[in-house]
Amino acid sequence: MPQSDGPTAFSWNLLADFQQMWSYPFMVNAFRAGAVVAVVAGAVGWFMVLRRQTFAGHTLSMVAFPGAAFATLVGMSLSLGYFGFCVAAALAIAGLRRDGQPGGAGESAATGVVQAFLLACGYLFMALYKGLLEGPQALLFGSFLGITGDQVLILAAVAIAVLAVLAVMGRQLLFASVDPQVAAGRGVRVRLLSTLFLVLLGAATAEAAQITGALLVFALMVLPAATAQQLTARPGRSLLLSVAIGLAVTWLGLLAAFYWPYPLGFFVSTFAFAAFLAAHAARALAGVRARQGRPALLGGAA
Repeated sequence: MPQSDGPTAFSWNLLADFQQMWSYPFMVNAFRAGAVVAVVAGAVGWFMVLRRQTFAGHTLSMVAFPGAAFATLVGMSLSLGYFGFCVAAALAIAGLRRDGQPGGAGESAATGVVQAFLLACGYLFMALYKGLLEGPQALLFGSFLGITGDQVLILAAVAIAVLAVLAVMGRQLLFASVDPQVAAGRGVRVRLLSTLFLVLLGAATAEAAQITGALLVFALMVLPAATAQQLTARPGRSLLLSVAIGLAVTWLGLLAAFYWPYPLGFFVSTFAFAAFLAAHAARALAGVRARQGRPALLGGAA
């Protein structure tokens, strides 16, 4: 059976299909939440890929599991568990690393320590709960069922805060990401920026995990950003493209998950991976055309 009470396949009347799908309040909330999460994940994920901090992003996404387990154990909101643990883990990584280099050896070691400890805590919380965690499949692989209007408001509030901070420090963060030594020599507070970015990354992964699930959060945090950076080398254009790709794959995933009984995270990951492969093929084709002396299709890739 499909995940909703809607039709199991498209009809020739696509307008009627969309109207029927959006007649369900949970689908309206899902599309709203998906849009919010996709925009934040696309923007923060772009800097994460640029700064080579995908391991930190992966760890923060895995922290969503113990966060949800702890929230279930003490009877608090799952959203608070997600955000609380992800932000705390980001601060722990920033405090334990030995250097200020993004993606450096010190950060990698601290990230691995935090990941191992918090995953162990997650299993402990499950054992202490002495029951079955509600919706383990949705927790790991994502679901759009049961998203409430209050959850959408929380996601939107966090998204506005994250994007506002990112906009304020975006120019300096870009400078520090491309050449941290020169940025530090110019007076940029590289370590502070790195810590603030890890906190933003924690908040963004906590949001994305509520849509894609803890195991597939990279579908929105990495693939759209990596795809955009394959297509163009211009920072502004690449950042906007990352957000647009994330929004497209999220809404396409929601659309597919409404009609077919498979996890939302699978569809989002599949569409995002297909976009990445297409961008990689386009870049390779542009390189071939450039070597042959023909006009390249992608200026940045060429």
